[in-house]
Amino acid sequence: MSSEKQDWRIFRGDRKQLGRIKSLPPAPPWRQFRHTIDPPKWDERTINYWKQLQNIVRDRKSSRDEMRGRNFCLPEDSQQRNKIIDAVNAALYLRRPLLVTGKPGTGKTSLAYAVAYELQLGPVLKWPITTRSTLEEGLYQYDALGRLQAIQQENAIQQERVKTPSLEPSETSNDIGEFIRLGPLGTAFLPVPYPRVLLIDEIDKSDINLPNDLLNLLEEGEFEIPVLKRLANRDSTPVEVGTADGLKFRLEGGKVLCQSFPMIVMTSNDERDFPPAFLRRCLQVKMPNPTEEDLSTIVKAYLGEEITQQVRDLISEFARKRDRETVSLATDQLLNAVFMRTHNAETEDLKNLLFTSLSNMEPNR
Repeated sequence: MSSEKQDWRIFRGDRKQLGRIKSLPPAPPWRQFRHTIDPPKWDERTINYWKQLQNIVRDRKSSRDEMRGRNFCLPEDSQQRNKIIDAVNAALYLRRPLLVTGKPGTGKTSLAYAVAYELQLGPVLKWPITTRSTLEEGLYQYDALGRLQAIQQENAIQQERVKTPSLEPSETSNDIGEFIRLGPLGTAFLPVPYPRVLLIDEIDKSDINLPNDLLNLLEEGEFEIPVLKRLANRDSTPVEVGTADGLKFRLEGGKVLCQSFPMIVMTSNDERDFPPAFLRRCLQVKMPNPTEEDLSTIVKAYLGEEITQQVRDLISEFARKRDRETVSLATDQLLNAVFMRTHNAETEDLKNLLFTSLSNMEPNR
């Protein structure tokens, strides 16, 4: 046996798009779904859907999302850096959600975009959580009222056609698929060759029941759309529904059956505790506060080396203020201040405004 071990890490945080996701091994036996096809046989609908996702990314090359992934900077400290990289890769290997905690502005959200960018997993699916968010909202939306109105309109046109045979054929359709759209969570569980990246942002703001509501989906990797399931019992014809990407996907049997467990990144500002049953199904990692060196790297990624050298004093001042116990500052506040300086807009009052603490413990001064 060779003494040299091949690097097991698929995500390395180096922003190099080398197709390493193709090296992801099969799921461990306890994380394989009952409906898993091994080896999977991808039909034309799935291949075409995946190609369309890649086209979306190519069409958005200069988009904000693509920039977030490309410019994401891991901590310079090797221990912190490896901790985050290992957590991402363990989540990929074990098909487990990754719960990312840390203060605002430490890069929790951007981590999801970095994974999607480096591993070329298509556009990030984002589900921003509020106190009103429900599991069904994340899975799909069914416009029952819209469908009823379409049926009534089509019936009225049909009746009019009987009276007036020369009437042009109607383009109105009551195809139920036109009134169903998968949410970001539901779209992430569609059967695709490689995992989608799903960002469940600020899950600590959710209703107390939502984390537990997710458990069955995370374990079984499937869900039903009841109205389609009832229809499938009478007619086995696949139904084409909308996705959160703005595309179409043909569902069979009224079910979504996941084949590649999504890379789920759930962010939390540590504002609440989660149920043990939920935490048991997650891997957890904490994003550290960027050091002054890290902040310089971030500024350089967005604005270049020359500007970074010109604002060293601003970066140092930001780092000193942020490190006070009662102060909470986010990295984008530094970027805002740097941007304003590049346009010769810098006064002490403006700087204090841009460096306002996010914590109520610190006065605005």
